[in-house]
Amino acid sequence: MNDLKARILGLVEKDLTAIEAELEHHLNPHLDLVREVAGHILFSGGKRLRPLLLVLAARLCDYRGDYDKTFSISLEYLHAATLLHDDLIDEAELRRGKPVAHSIWGNATTILVGDFLLARALSIAAGTGNIEIIKVVSGITENMSQGEIHQLSRKGDLSLDETEYREVIWRKTAVLFEGACRSAGLLANADPDRIEALSAYGANLGIAFQMADDLIDYTSDTQVLGKKAGADLREGKLTLPVIAALEAADSHDRKRMAAIIANPDFSLEDFEALKGLLDQYGGLAYTRQKAREHVMLAKKALAEFTPSETTTILNDLADFTLQRRA
Repeated sequence: MNDLKARILGLVEKDLTAIEAELEHHLNPHLDLVREVAGHILFSGGKRLRPLLLVLAARLCDYRGDYDKTFSISLEYLHAATLLHDDLIDEAELRRGKPVAHSIWGNATTILVGDFLLARALSIAAGTGNIEIIKVVSGITENMSQGEIHQLSRKGDLSLDETEYREVIWRKTAVLFEGACRSAGLLANADPDRIEALSAYGANLGIAFQMADDLIDYTSDTQVLGKKAGADLREGKLTLPVIAALEAADSHDRKRMAAIIANPDFSLEDFEALKGLLDQYGGLAYTRQKAREHVMLAKKALAEFTPSETTTILNDLADFTLQRRA
């Protein structure tokens, strides 16, 4: 994993540096407090994966303009806004190993800074002068909000099945990956076939990314995660490892699992017991396999493009999705 990560970072170092500079330059709020709160989430170690995808996808479509780096940060602002709001909704305590923003500045300020970042994202998207791109970015915002509401409405519900889980993660996560790639194609005035291929790559990468993320909650500790292990379960979020194991479990073990899930204050011993059951009934292995299938579909979509350094990076990013630990 370290070799793959090092190779990717070496190839995209200049792009990441430029993206970071754009994030700093275009934040420009009227109030220092807004910059302080926004900076708490924006500059706390995020991977910049979504803006990087946009820059790489635009390059793959032979984009020759100078707005790709600027436009790409609209997606990071949008992503940061959703994290601020989600942490508050979930009553989270940690994000990337740091106290969540609302625990420092309060709920009202955190919500309003999230709103500011959403507005700034749309303003930057409008700078493209392309109505189709603005539709994509606004559609991302709509879908992510509905995905969060959908997940909230099914909090702790053991009847949640894989089909519904997939709908939630498409709206909450994959739509942003897909939108990054689609809007890059639109920015480059690419042929429709290329835009659809990029969209397929992004959507499948996003689904794999979220499935891998859901696995990490059961395979990494707090120090690696940057949040409490088992945080998703404490927040009532049923993810694919749990859904698959519940379906496969016998009645006795299903009741054991249900009792642990129903108690948001479950002990470390209970959590370890649940992890054992997820492993025993194939929930972890099933999720890994499904994530792997979506990585393969993402890589298959890149066959529309002539092999190049950029396609290599995008293929490596897909592989890294399965290998990351946080």
